[in-house]
Amino acid sequence: MSPGYSTSVSKVSLTLYFLSAHLPTYPTYPADPPAMKLLVSVVNPEEAQTALAVGVDILDIKNPAEGSLGAPSPETVRRIRAVTPPHVPLSVAIGDMPNLPGTAALAAYGAARLGATYVKVGLWGVSTGAEGRTLLQAVRTACSDFPNVRVVACGYADAARLPHRPLAPLCLPAVARDAGVDGCMLDTGLKDGRRLWDFLSEADLRTFVEAAHAAGLFVALAGTLQAEDLLRVRDLGVDVVGVRSAACRDGHRTGPLDATRLRQLRALLSP
Repeated sequence: MSPGYSTSVSKVSLTLYFLSAHLPTYPTYPADPPAMKLLVSVVNPEEAQTALAVGVDILDIKNPAEGSLGAPSPETVRRIRAVTPPHVPLSVAIGDMPNLPGTAALAAYGAARLGATYVKVGLWGVSTGAEGRTLLQAVRTACSDFPNVRVVACGYADAARLPHRPLAPLCLPAVARDAGVDGCMLDTGLKDGRRLWDFLSEADLRTFVEAAHAAGLFVALAGTLQAEDLLRVRDLGVDVVGVRSAACRDGHRTGPLDATRLRQLRALLSP
């Protein structure tokens, strides 16, 4: 290698170093977090079509007459699945479940077989972590033949006011993690108009969300949430927000879905 070549390389290296040292620097910003998904509960194919026309992210099927997470009939699930495009996730509640793992497993298998994307099981009759793990593991095993099905452990924000004292809500992320399920959700057990915020503080909810995410779980929040609650929930870093009463005529969860209310909810969460 000639001496002249070495000198040229050195000059180029010094020039590049000088330029890089004097280039302007710009602040970096974190990537936008994933958009929170809107889950809307429906009770029949007509409501499903109303929700689909508005553009909800997840259709949730349940029977409000049977409780917070009341289970729909197999025929209802079948009919709603038939009108739902394959790309739209379908969530199916299998009930406010007593501490009966076999019963929960059979219900979960049926929901998965009928085309559920998410199987939601309410830990109504579960009071300890050990009971919760056993029941959720039974549900997870029942759904193992369906690789695209996600199991969601559902607890109750108002557990402390329920006479039988189900699992404390802040214990749910650890129980769901240990059971190997996919996500966890909080709702209210008694539907008397009181909301999620009436039972858990914002600090409690943030702790819940952070613990669930640290455990690799997705997080959903519900509990008689209204339109004005959605942005507050989103600010907690929640993955899915669930509504029923806010999307119904006159705000009553047993009434029919209202397309105008649904459009307002959808607009709140639009980019």
